[in-house]
Amino acid sequence: MLIRSTWTLTVSEPTTLPRSYGLKLVKDLHQRAASQIPQGSHLEMGNEIIPSVTCSGILGKATGSGDFVTFHAGEFYQLSLCGLQERASKAIASLTFASNPDLPPTLELLGAKFHIVNRDDEVTSYENLYHTLVAAEPEPEKRFDLKFTTPTAFSQNRIYLSLPLPSLMFRSWLERWNHFAPVYLGSSELIQYLSENIAVSRHNIQTRSFPVHSGRVTGFVGTVTLQILSLPDPLLANVANLLIRYAQFAGTGMKTRLGMGQTLVKTDRLYIQPES
Repeated sequence: MLIRSTWTLTVSEPTTLPRSYGLKLVKDLHQRAASQIPQGSHLEMGNEIIPSVTCSGILGKATGSGDFVTFHAGEFYQLSLCGLQERASKAIASLTFASNPDLPPTLELLGAKFHIVNRDDEVTSYENLYHTLVAAEPEPEKRFDLKFTTPTAFSQNRIYLSLPLPSLMFRSWLERWNHFAPVYLGSSELIQYLSENIAVSRHNIQTRSFPVHSGRVTGFVGTVTLQILSLPDPLLANVANLLIRYAQFAGTGMKTRLGMGQTLVKTDRLYIQPES
């Protein structure tokens, strides 16, 4: 089971949070999920080598000043939470925020109150994705437009690399897929083959820092177009398609649990997630 749960939020008055609110937000969401489902089915946090949950943080039009960010009344914000395996997905699906049935549900964080005005759950499975995008042998797509909505970076030999290199993106997606999915796709040979035949044809990115604990990580945000240059085997082209679409659940790169690497995908055929 895979889930991408997207909530639309508003505030009734200007609301200020520290820029580093992300860790507190993720902790609170994990604790809330743990309290609402049977013992032993809660979300893990902090002790997973590959995180089973990705979180976007609160996205939308906000004003930054120093170490703080202010959310404004009258604006709509989005928060997405994705589960990459059965237990995590069920925990996310179980999350409820209504304390009073006569009032809109609210998400409270560090004294701030966000009203949840809409929730959209996209639910699928690894088997369904694999069957639809690979086993059914659809006509391969050649171009993919990716939008990175939160800073994205890759950890490389104790340094952080903030560039959309195909080899690093595919490695990130494949590592998560092979860890959680029942269908094994391949190893480093597959990454090498894809990165040699799929290139960044255009991009519009900029760097942005992301607060992590007491420091900051620099990542890139913006749009990146991936183009298949030469993949004579349609099967491998469809495997690339599968991994790229999986990015909407798994995120891209490092610290996706805390809000980095959030990825939206547009293909030649459809938007998988409407861009905001």
